[in-house]
Amino acid sequence: MRTFQIDTVGSPVAPATRPVPTPSAGEVLVRVKASSINARDLLIVSGRYPIEVPPGRIPLSDGAGVVEAVGDGVSRFRVGDRVVSTFHPTWVYGPFPQWGELHGTQRDGWLTEYIALDEQSLVAMPDHLSFEEAATLPCAALTAWSAVTGVGPGDALLVQGSGGVSVFALQFARLAGARVLATTSGEEKARRLGTLGASDVVNYVSTPEWGAQVRALTGCGADRVVEIGGAGTLAQSIEAVAYGGQIALVGNLASGGGIDVTRFFRRAATLRSISVGSRSDFERMNKVIGRHRLRPVIDRVVPFYQAPEAFAHFEKGPRFGKVVIGH
Repeated sequence: MRTFQIDTVGSPVAPATRPVPTPSAGEVLVRVKASSINARDLLIVSGRYPIEVPPGRIPLSDGAGVVEAVGDGVSRFRVGDRVVSTFHPTWVYGPFPQWGELHGTQRDGWLTEYIALDEQSLVAMPDHLSFEEAATLPCAALTAWSAVTGVGPGDALLVQGSGGVSVFALQFARLAGARVLATTSGEEKARRLGTLGASDVVNYVSTPEWGAQVRALTGCGADRVVEIGGAGTLAQSIEAVAYGGQIALVGNLASGGGIDVTRFFRRAATLRSISVGSRSDFERMNKVIGRHRLRPVIDRVVPFYQAPEAFAHFEKGPRFGKVVIGH
C-alpha cells in the first residue's frame, strides 16, 4: 500500500510503501478514503510538537473510510460500513482520562491507503456526508462541539479566525440559537463568516484591541470565547469575555505572553481547557450533525499523491475551513 511518513522531522512528508495490514482480533481494516490536517499535525511534521516522534511515523489523526475486513470478535462494524476515526483511540466515555497514545505520534496515523485499528476507536459516519466531509470531524468538529456545549439562545459566542475549529463552533452555536461574533483578518473572510451566521466580525489587524470592540458590540461581553491563539490572544479574550463567562482554551497558536491576572479575576470568568472529546461525545455530535444535515466547510481537497502540498497550503494559507486529503 502507498503511504506518507515522517522520515526527517522538519522536512516534507515522504512517500513510502508498506504491506497492507491484517486486522487482529477485535480490529477492523479500513480502506482510507480521506484524511484531514489539523494544527497539531503541522507541529508534528515540522518538529515543533512537544512529544518526540520516531522516524517512519505515518501522520494525521483524522480520517474516514470503508471497512474492508474484520478480525475475530468484532461486533460493532461489518465489511462495507463507512467509518470515521476518533482522536483519542481509547477514550470511550466519561471524564478525560489523561493523554494516552494518539495517531501521528505514538501510533501510525491516517495518511495511508489502509489502516488496522481497534473497533472501539471508530464511529459510524453521518449518512449524508462525503468521506472528505467526514474526515474533518474527529478533532476540529468535536473540539468545537465540546467548546460550545451549554451555549444556547440569548448567549453570545466569540470565535477567533476561520480555521476548522472556529468555523465548526460558529455552526454549532448557530444551531443552538446563540449569537456568534468572530474575528478575522480580511473582508472576504468576514463576508463568508457572515454567510455562515456571524452577526458581527471584527478585523483583528485593523483593530488589534478587538476585545474592547466585542464588549462594545455585545454591551457586556461574550458569554463564551473559543480561544484559539492561547498565549498570544488570551489577554484580548479576557477583555472580551462577559462577567461570569467562560473562555474555552482549544489552542495555543499565537506567540506572545503575559495576561492581566487582576482583570481576569475581576471578570469572575472561567478558563477551561478542551481536550477534543470522547467517543460517546462524538456519537452525540454526529446525531446532531445528521439531524440538521450540517455540512462541514472545506477549504480545499488535495489529492493523496500531493500530500506535501496540502501541508504547505495549511501552513501558509490563506485558509477558510478544513484542508482535506482525498484518497
